[in-house]
Amino acid sequence: MKPRQHQRFKNQPKPDAHKPGPRKPDDFHLPLTIVGGGAAGLFAGCIAGEGKLPSLIMERKHKPARKLLMCGNGRCNLTKNISAAQMLEEMGEPAAAFLNHALNACPPAAIMRWFEQHRLNLKQMPDRRIFPRTEKASDVLHTLTDTLRDTATALALNTTVGSIETTSHPTAGFIVSTQSFKVFTRNVLLTTGGVSYPKTGSVGDGQKIAKALGHSLLPYRPGLIGFVIDHPWIRARQGHTMDNATIRIICDSRLTYAGEGQLDCESWGIGGAAAYNASRWLARHQPADFELEWQVQGEIIRVRKPATRPLKEAIVTVGGVPLNEINPRTMESLKCPGLYFAGEIMDIDGPTGGYNLSAAFATAKCAVDAARGG
Repeated sequence: MKPRQHQRFKNQPKPDAHKPGPRKPDDFHLPLTIVGGGAAGLFAGCIAGEGKLPSLIMERKHKPARKLLMCGNGRCNLTKNISAAQMLEEMGEPAAAFLNHALNACPPAAIMRWFEQHRLNLKQMPDRRIFPRTEKASDVLHTLTDTLRDTATALALNTTVGSIETTSHPTAGFIVSTQSFKVFTRNVLLTTGGVSYPKTGSVGDGQKIAKALGHSLLPYRPGLIGFVIDHPWIRARQGHTMDNATIRIICDSRLTYAGEGQLDCESWGIGGAAAYNASRWLARHQPADFELEWQVQGEIIRVRKPATRPLKEAIVTVGGVPLNEINPRTMESLKCPGLYFAGEIMDIDGPTGGYNLSAAFATAKCAVDAARGG
């Protein structure tokens, strides 16, 4: 008995009867492709989805926003409940002038309101820092990914972008090439972050793409990082945290920086908010010689020109795409029309305490609004 053969549906063509022809750019067309699935990239995708702007987020790692999950020791300091003007003043130059439009359009109050409207309960600390009420960074990530789901915004994981090239096609300004497919897109938003914590996916590929498209790059330096110091005072207090410490930087016998905050005594030196913010000042000003002084409960210790921990451990990266090559009102490249930036890929940074995530969210919204035409 012969095996029963499957009957072909009526009028169904035989296999290979109509071979598909080569696909045209229009078949892959997207208004916006977002490269980088961290805080800025996910928020950009949410804003695009809610604004009915179809977009695709490409993330090189198998999970999105891995650095976001580390923020605030896993608690995620989203922002700080202060005015945009105060945040800009405390961030200082060159970030303040560049971020003026973006942060006034999307101030901390608007960031808080967006997350609360998306069912994330928030809590405010005595110093006005804002965290999810659960103090779990994973809840912030879930808020973002749930919004992507609800707006049908695509997120492609394990997707490393190899190159981005411009094209003369009338509706697709760029060809984004990955290891397995290509996308033709009208606009590209780079949100790949800095180069610290490379295991989270921040390896500088976005900066390399920007350079290939005509941008220059500023040298990378560690911002918000601890100091490597071997001192008896630190060894005697290893593992302890000192509240309300004061840190000063003295250059040529002149006080050039003073800040207050938490000081952590580690096996390798000092960390904590007070040390991190002092290191940010040094990364920006790069004095040839200086002395670092800290004061805790009347005790004053001074050391000369201590080194910092490695760049890969920095909370933020100083350097990257220069701000004078980007339109601060739109985040669009002045070198390559249709190319946008958001977050730490640019040479922007702020103090610890919610400033850097605020800048990431604000620049992401600014770029998406511009790409949408609004």
